[in-house]
Amino acid sequence: MSRKRMSRRTFVGNAAAISAFTIVPRHVLGRGQLAPSDKLNIASIGCGGKGRSDIDGVAATENIYALCDVDWHMALDAFQAFPKAKRYRDYREMLDKEGKNIDAVTVSTPDHSHAPAGVLAMKLGKHAFVQKPLARTLGEVRALARTARQYKVATQMGNQGHTHDGTRMIREWVEAGAIGEVQEVHFWTNRPWWPQGIDRPLEEYHVPDWLDWNLWLGPAPERPYNPAYAPFKWRGWWDFGTGSLGDMACHIMDAAFWTLDLGYPVRIEPESAPLFAETAPATSRITYTFAAKGSRPAVKVVWQDGALYPPRPAEVGDDAAWPPDSGGGQLWIGSAGKLVAGTYADDPKLLDVAKMADITAHPVPQKYPRSKGVYTEWIAACKGGPAAGSAFDSYSGPFTEMVLLGCLAVRMGRTLEIDPATGAVTNVTVPPTYIQPVYRAGWSLLP
Repeated sequence: MSRKRMSRRTFVGNAAAISAFTIVPRHVLGRGQLAPSDKLNIASIGCGGKGRSDIDGVAATENIYALCDVDWHMALDAFQAFPKAKRYRDYREMLDKEGKNIDAVTVSTPDHSHAPAGVLAMKLGKHAFVQKPLARTLGEVRALARTARQYKVATQMGNQGHTHDGTRMIREWVEAGAIGEVQEVHFWTNRPWWPQGIDRPLEEYHVPDWLDWNLWLGPAPERPYNPAYAPFKWRGWWDFGTGSLGDMACHIMDAAFWTLDLGYPVRIEPESAPLFAETAPATSRITYTFAAKGSRPAVKVVWQDGALYPPRPAEVGDDAAWPPDSGGGQLWIGSAGKLVAGTYADDPKLLDVAKMADITAHPVPQKYPRSKGVYTEWIAACKGGPAAGSAFDSYSGPFTEMVLLGCLAVRMGRTLEIDPATGAVTNVTVPPTYIQPVYRAGWSLLP
């Protein structure tokens, strides 16, 4: 009797098939162990820095099939940890040659390469995990969300705080009325840790032997190599990154975006240190105004970076530290109280001591299921489970757009009036390349 062969891709992508056709029974492998047939073959694009921890995050249960990095010095630790993984410098070549064996990709590159790498992978049917911010520009974010929806792949942005218990606790407390109606939310970070508010360097450098500068530039405009950009100082350059706001807001603003269903603002007012043509300012304060929505009244959201902090609340004594964490955090101000939490919404606290004691003694019921983690959510989605919490089309795309509108206001040095239904800027003309960049030849959002 002939049998129709099931492709490996169909096997790992179909939860029913996985449960019905396990090559090695789980009980043989032992409790908590995955059968080899259950494992995804993952290719990692960007292997140093945050990319290295992303690799470890998925390697706990899956197979690291290929590693791709333009900087083999930064990638060395990953190469040594996964000696059997195939090695590439160019993700386009990797996906072309190894695509039939790759199920999913992680993208942990500088911001300017997120969209072309992620879109190409998804158009080849690969599930995609992309670090925050989802992309560098609004047009690229929309391309990622649109492609994920069209190709029906599992996606997740690397804003791990969205999976933390603190994020869920804040929403449960707010919905239970612990601070009344939310009126304002303030955020702060001590970033940038890298140079911003500077002009382009004029010195000439030889490109290190271990770095492919052409591939590092990828879709970005041509410019000579300089250590002012790579391997880490790229974040402050508008051609490559999104400054302190783009770097950290996808963590710090997450609980508010989710809890308050913020969507697009109606107005953004930027204040900053002096502006430079190519880099984000050294310090900025950005005020977002969100119109009333459903049962939620209008709310003001204030972002502060470069070691600017909100004023000390009256509930915090002069002998207490303020802010509670100078590295970053959030202050929620409601009609009946205030709460503070860390960068990833960790360790939320009500500032009213009596209310905090009461909520500790009588916890608010858990309304939102707790997560097993940013990688576990995505891997489960890849294998046919529910969509991850920060999937591109349903959550992280709209969230990143809201953040990037703030970057746009800062870059232009202008107050922006925004249509809350579409996210379109209505009061000034935005340079088209600020929304949809023109890529260099050989790089595209097309396959």
